[in-house]
Amino acid sequence: MKILLITPENPFLRAFRRGQLNNFAQLTMPHLAGFVPRQHQVTLLDEHVQTVDVEAPFDLVGITCSTPNASHVYRMADAFRARGRLVVLGGPHPTLLPDEARPHADALVLGEAETAWPQLLEDVVRGDLQPEYLSLPGNPPTLAQLPIPRRDLIAGRRWLTDTVIATRGCPHRCHFCNLRQIYAPELRFRPVSEVAAEIRGLRSPFFAFWDDQLFMDRDYALRLFGALEGLNRRWAAMVTQDSIRDDRLLKAAARAGCTCLFLGLESVSEASLGSVNKAFNRVEGYGDLVARIHAHAISVQAGIMFGFDGDDEACFERTLDLATRIGLDGATISILTPFPQTEVFRQLDGAGRLLTRDWSYFNGKTAVAFSPANMSPEALWNGYMWFRRRFFSRRCTLERIARSGVRPLQALALNWGYRRALGNPIPGWPIPGGDRRAELDWPRSGR
Repeated sequence: MKILLITPENPFLRAFRRGQLNNFAQLTMPHLAGFVPRQHQVTLLDEHVQTVDVEAPFDLVGITCSTPNASHVYRMADAFRARGRLVVLGGPHPTLLPDEARPHADALVLGEAETAWPQLLEDVVRGDLQPEYLSLPGNPPTLAQLPIPRRDLIAGRRWLTDTVIATRGCPHRCHFCNLRQIYAPELRFRPVSEVAAEIRGLRSPFFAFWDDQLFMDRDYALRLFGALEGLNRRWAAMVTQDSIRDDRLLKAAARAGCTCLFLGLESVSEASLGSVNKAFNRVEGYGDLVARIHAHAISVQAGIMFGFDGDDEACFERTLDLATRIGLDGATISILTPFPQTEVFRQLDGAGRLLTRDWSYFNGKTAVAFSPANMSPEALWNGYMWFRRRFFSRRCTLERIARSGVRPLQALALNWGYRRALGNPIPGWPIPGGDRRAELDWPRSGR
């Protein structure tokens, strides 16, 4: 059987990310390819760097689908099915809205796929494909004895191909996040020896943990970091503010090769953080926390988000001031996105504040999908773009890096990539149904 596994990317996100230097290959499809018996022929396709050919002669096409890519994926799936291909959809969006996804697929994989996907493959071979596959409630897949992801099948990328999972789940319940709706509630951990063995086999000396919160269990993290010492690898990971107040953990991570931590600061407003159930972030502690991480020669890539109900038009300048003063090495900057089945979505939908149900606008990067509480959608967009341009300006970048003093060449390269991407022409218009004569900071060709 010839199997095609697609990591999709819609035209808006592909245009937005062009030129950035930290676009890692997604792990989902190499991971699922590792479960496929070797008698089958598997091809991976990553739309960030490759083009989909719906005429290609595959027997089975699997597509992972996030909310921003849903409309794009449905069109792609319909095109494959019109040509007689079996199509399987899985990932966050079909899991959240299976009734919407079902008309576009021969089968859905809902939730975690480690047990459902192998069963689906067996059923296809027998000619007995079922319409839906899902993990059994109360019996989530184990993370032990996972196959090694088929990174050898990744094409079109010369670097940033190595990502690894060690844990799954997050103990928090932030109202804008849909992890609790996608994964089983149990927090799970791979055997440390298996994680270390996989990392020893990586081709690149640099990789990223794909975990949502690598430090969530202190004892496990310390055992993992101990096993990574001496492997001569450099890595990045995602953490939360309340998990990294332990200097022993930070020291162990640094000794194990950690060079960068992604830290979801989100906002400099306590009211905004409280409104989305992330009050465990303490704004007054941001500076001390970043300094503590820097003391271990680890850089900080912050998650910053605009559009909370506590935000007004002054929030952009306040955020820039704090981000500069505390010496953030870099930032992933987003607009609040109301993903389906989250508390934020329910609140905005109930208040009639959603501007569209076209999921391509729900990407947090190239559009505003709702009406903010204390400014217009246009003001939110312009403020977001103003912040990006100021944050990645030469002056601000150099000042932040000087204040940090950690890995300046790495920080310069990443900030340069983000700055370069600011000029990418993006198709469409950022405000659904908005007046295209409005004065928006919109990097559009021919305008």
